[in-house]
Amino acid sequence: MGGKQDQNEVYGKPAKYDPFFRGPIKNRSCTDIICCVLFFLFVLGYIAVGLVAWVYGDPQQVLYPRNSTGAYCGIGENKDKPYLLYFNIFSCVLTTDIITITQNGLACPTPQQVLQSLRQELCPSFLLPSTPALGRCFPWSNSTVPKLPGISNTSIAQGISGLLDSLNARDISVKIFEDFAQSWYWILIALGVALVLSLLFILLLRLVAGPLVFVLIIGVLGVLAYGIYHSWEEYRVLRDKGASISQLGFTTNLSAYSSVQETWLAALIVLAVLEGILLLMLIFLRQRIRIAIALLEEASRAVGQMMSTMFYPLFTFVLLLVCIAYWGMTALYLATSGQPQYVFWAPNVSLSGCEHVPMNTSCNPMDQPVNFSCPGLMCVFQGYLSTGLVQRSLFNLQIYGVLGLFWTINWVLALGQCVLAGAFASFYWAFHKPQDIPTFPLSSAFMRTLRYHTGSLAFGALILTLVQIARVILEYIDNKLRGTQNPMARCIMCCFKCCLWCLEKFIKFLNRNAYIMIAIYGKNFCVSAKNAFMLLMRNIVRVVVLDKVTDLLLFFGKLLVVGGVGALSFFFFTGRIQGLGKDIESPQLNYYWLPMMTSILGAYVIANGFFSVFGMCVDTLFLCFLEDLERNDGSVDRPYYMSKALLKILGKKNEVPPGDKRKK
Repeated sequence: MGGKQDQNEVYGKPAKYDPFFRGPIKNRSCTDIICCVLFFLFVLGYIAVGLVAWVYGDPQQVLYPRNSTGAYCGIGENKDKPYLLYFNIFSCVLTTDIITITQNGLACPTPQQVLQSLRQELCPSFLLPSTPALGRCFPWSNSTVPKLPGISNTSIAQGISGLLDSLNARDISVKIFEDFAQSWYWILIALGVALVLSLLFILLLRLVAGPLVFVLIIGVLGVLAYGIYHSWEEYRVLRDKGASISQLGFTTNLSAYSSVQETWLAALIVLAVLEGILLLMLIFLRQRIRIAIALLEEASRAVGQMMSTMFYPLFTFVLLLVCIAYWGMTALYLATSGQPQYVFWAPNVSLSGCEHVPMNTSCNPMDQPVNFSCPGLMCVFQGYLSTGLVQRSLFNLQIYGVLGLFWTINWVLALGQCVLAGAFASFYWAFHKPQDIPTFPLSSAFMRTLRYHTGSLAFGALILTLVQIARVILEYIDNKLRGTQNPMARCIMCCFKCCLWCLEKFIKFLNRNAYIMIAIYGKNFCVSAKNAFMLLMRNIVRVVVLDKVTDLLLFFGKLLVVGGVGALSFFFFTGRIQGLGKDIESPQLNYYWLPMMTSILGAYVIANGFFSVFGMCVDTLFLCFLEDLERNDGSVDRPYYMSKALLKILGKKNEVPPGDKRKK
């Protein structure tokens, strides 16, 4: 008794009965105001960065090619000249950056001498049949080139090969577009099937959760049992042959270890231990497994009573899309800020006439090079000037944008979790369901969260953002130093990355439960996180059992939805489903796997969105269930709010007031 009391003291005292508590508190005040102010100031700064990028940036530098004079092709004065012509195909041998390669787009001046025009690159040395792509004229690979002095077909082929990938990409992109045009409505039908399957799976859990969980557990036991049998058979055969690891020795070929008996003996022991642990859990934790199943069934009922919650992820998806699009446009405009800078360049500075040319010095592409004796002298694009205030602060502004991306995304996700928690908590704490459930629980939770707890959500999102930024920095350092690290340094780096990964997972878990407590009680982030953590630690066994049972069930649901849609897509788009009628035929596709993979990816996104709502519902009802056990005792004044199934499993019941025939 004393030990249990000491344990309760370590993890806090159980929640006390509050006669005025009837679910999510309505009379609440703003929490974490300082964080709210900082978040709003940061967002205003983020908007200011976007405005600065909009003023100084020019995305046309990426979208449209420039000629050697610095003018854009296809707009302005060159509206009727949309394509960039490469005068010197050999420049593509030395560079793969076809976006910034610019060549003269001027007409050949006939009064001048031909040789002088060629040296100034006012006219191309030769012409090749070409095709437009991405605003540029790309030559065909089978183009025939006339014999020219000093120019070989091999060199020209090498130059053309630098552009072949773009041509192939163009052809592939056209075929991809044709496939999507032929199959887009079938893809939408597949996504609709995924939506229906996900919704039906969640709604039917109230009927089949128990049998389905036990079937899945028996299936896992069966897989482990087969693994034990297979490992034993392999071990017995190799033992009779005398195949031992001492004969093999150490090798980096991991597949070679499958031919020694020690490998299968180790696999046999590990699988047997896992089988034994799972059997012991079924024997000694069967009561808690029944509680987990009852909570899953109750979560299914909650979703059925509040169907609008299943479509809330669409709103979250739109907000995330806005955050990512804003960051992407801001980063693009910042990257293209500044005026282009041009310098003198020649293909061979050692030739006669080029000794006195100031190479890599600034020049004006509108002016012709004054030194005509240097062959191939050009005024080429080098980069963008970095002399302005914005250009000097470009790196800092990009860092600010990345921080804004992570913080806003995490805040949007936190908003969704807190809103859903508030809606599902109002379901649990309704004594008479569905009569006592609020009329608009989701919208009420949304307004309540946005009005009072923006700062708390920003606080939790900032903590997670800092950890994620640290992980990004560590990954960047590891990528830069990967070739120079010794084994000890790589081991230390791997340990740091593993620690940060575990820290991120723990913070996500803590934040998720803190948002549930915020949605219910309206307290600040730190207090809510502490209370949620202490409550879970006082019921750690129930937490582990519920978490694993829920993970197993949701994994099976995702597998069912994604696998079903994938199988149907495969058989349909490959034309293997016959007898659908004349009006329903498989489209003729270049790549049948393209709409199939799109359908599978879309099905996974839909299933993940639906099941994330269901998982949030389970976590919220679980915390409410634990609070219910600590606050109430089933008396007339302190009745339990849990379902009849949970009361029956726990062997508890609510006392009925005299003269009241209703039963909880």
